[in-house]
Amino acid sequence: MKKPFLYASGAALYIVTIVFVAQFVGSFLKNQNDTIIIPMTMLSLFVLSAAVMGFLFLSEPLYLLVENRRRDAIIFFAKIVGFFACYVAVFATLLFLWK
Repeated sequence: MKKPFLYASGAALYIVTIVFVAQFVGSFLKNQNDTIIIPMTMLSLFVLSAAVMGFLFLSEPLYLLVENRRRDAIIFFAKIVGFFACYVAVFATLLFLWK
């Protein structure tokens, strides 16, 4: 039970970190002209995020699947998604309560 929570927490922490860094960097770049670097950076960040999230959500379930433990893999993945859904609910609640 502890491992799925840690994987989901890692995903949420990654998202929070990316948002804070983007906010910080964005405050320095407000007066810059749009360049080709901005879309390249955003696409690169998207690919990096897909890789990190793929690792966090799928690494252990795929390992269990390779070990012929299909039921454990499905349960482990469902727990990660469930814990992450709780983080999404917290973020959504904060969104509606934030003034």
